[in-house]
Amino acid sequence: MDGYFNDESVIRLVHRNKIMALAGPRALLMQAAHPVAFAGFFASTVTLDDPRARLRRTAEVLHTIVFGDRDTASCATARVRALHRRVRGDLTESAGRFPVGTRWAADDPKLLLWVLTTLVDSSLIVYDRYIGPLDSNQRQSYWEDYRVVGSLFGLAGCEMPDTIRDVEDYVANMLAGDVLHVSPRARELAIEIVMQPPVPFAMRPLRELTNFVTIGLLPSALRHQYGLAWDCRRELMFRAGAEYTKRLVLPSLPPTIRYRRS
Repeated sequence: MDGYFNDESVIRLVHRNKIMALAGPRALLMQAAHPVAFAGFFASTVTLDDPRARLRRTAEVLHTIVFGDRDTASCATARVRALHRRVRGDLTESAGRFPVGTRWAADDPKLLLWVLTTLVDSSLIVYDRYIGPLDSNQRQSYWEDYRVVGSLFGLAGCEMPDTIRDVEDYVANMLAGDVLHVSPRARELAIEIVMQPPVPFAMRPLRELTNFVTIGLLPSALRHQYGLAWDCRRELMFRAGAEYTKRLVLPSLPPTIRYRRS
């Protein structure tokens, strides 16, 4: 059956690469830096069921949208929208400019937009660093594909930027403004969920490597708010590792290892 996208879609070109999984932890930490979005995230992942299982299901829904057929994707996102309509509440403690009692809802278009654009911003950064740059037309097409994703999660066309440049400006303004604030609770919980998943002992070095990359990919202001150590030596190692991966590692991998199965 036909899907929302095909093999010529830029969103498939980007996300067929398994290394794009590196974008997920960065995007989640950026999302948790929004106090109201974090409240919704916390309520809909930690108090309702296992947060990591819920994150896995969210990733599966996104994979279905990008690579699956329309009917399956539409059914999956309809379930997510129904859940979002039920998840709402008030801030129980002040965070940044948001006082106690601030109302939030998981289907708030402003919060959904922040979640959507962190995914886009993180994915483009990972693709650029580890695979290669997309040209301006490809970047715009990628955002147009993501506007389809946004609409499936309940965003109207007028609630999303028209161009990828508008997205870049929006993210930059959010990072420079006073909306984002990593509360102590967000710092503790987000790092636990995103950077300390339970893995077998033999996989811990890979987890630490992934965490190193996640910290390197974060905007410096958020890295500081999360209390994550970074310096010039780490930055040089991070950049060298990305170049080595892009130029030598990925080109040498067989397709069955490098690319996802749709």
